[in-house]
Amino acid sequence: MMKMLRILASTALAVCISLSAANAGAGEITVVSWGGAYGNSQVEAYYKPWMAKTGHKIKSVDAPNPADPIKAQVTAGNVSMDVADVEYSDAVRYCDEGLLETIDVTQLPPAPDGTPAVEDFIEGALTDCAVASIVWSTVFAYDSTKISGAKPTTIADLFDTKKFPGKRGLRKGAKPNLEMALMADGVPAGDVYKLLGTKAGVKRAFAKLDTIKKDIVWWEAGAQAPQLLADGEVTMTTAYNGRIFNAAAKENKPFVVVWDGQILDFDLYVIPKGAPNKALALEFIKFATDTQRLADQSKYIAYGPARKSSAPFVGMYQDGKTKMAPHMPTAPENMKNALVNNFEFWADHDSELNERFNAWIAGK
Repeated sequence: MMKMLRILASTALAVCISLSAANAGAGEITVVSWGGAYGNSQVEAYYKPWMAKTGHKIKSVDAPNPADPIKAQVTAGNVSMDVADVEYSDAVRYCDEGLLETIDVTQLPPAPDGTPAVEDFIEGALTDCAVASIVWSTVFAYDSTKISGAKPTTIADLFDTKKFPGKRGLRKGAKPNLEMALMADGVPAGDVYKLLGTKAGVKRAFAKLDTIKKDIVWWEAGAQAPQLLADGEVTMTTAYNGRIFNAAAKENKPFVVVWDGQILDFDLYVIPKGAPNKALALEFIKFATDTQRLADQSKYIAYGPARKSSAPFVGMYQDGKTKMAPHMPTAPENMKNALVNNFEFWADHDSELNERFNAWIAGK
């Protein structure tokens, strides 16, 4: 009996020591992202599995643009975030300015068949300071119950208030409005950035925006666009394709995406310079961007994985009945008149074009 008690006591002590060691080794990182349906997809596909596997915690913070606080925090030497989900142009610009930690992409996990990560990620998805997770796009959409007769089918229809009367929802910023304006004005997708790099091209884009200026309702956070449509405040709105898909598939909204003139983009994970938990942040990024995790995210939102090896694992939406492949921005049918965001162009011209854009809004 005494021997049994000693064994039990010894076992209990070992368990306590083990738990104490595990708790001592557990850490917490702060991840800043965009919130809404997209943020939820990250929580389900990345955060929860990582926390369950490692015992570490994630403090999830939502922001209208997660890149915005990075420069101020790094400059002040008071960095509170460990990982941020940012757009490509911000990743490139901030890396060039020394505001981000470099990431050794050779440390990223290979594809299931052993293909190195640098070969498995879609071209352009890896940079010196960032690792892409998704391919998404800015599209425009409408409520099918609010438009009778002919329906919008081209990017030109977004700017045609005579044929399709009503307000237009646009994201408040030069990007991607200038590109869409030029395409709506008849500029082929392949010539957009070449033209936008000239004074004449910029003038032409703003002239096209002038045609609907009085009808524009601006949005800034991604969740606002489908809400404007649902509330009937706009007839059409530009939006992130995943937000519209979520509203239609999960909330049964009668929203229709028009893929013509879509602008493809990446979202990428970065680590701000001086992040308090740099090593743990990198471990999270390595986990979140492996083949299976990127495929898992597609269960929750219509954004394409940034890895080639993830494609075969993209299956059904979480409802178990909606095939996700046709809703991906990169589906062949959706790519007929698509424009890939020129990240280097925006890294070079973001400040000057947004200054011009803000003056245009103010009527100057």
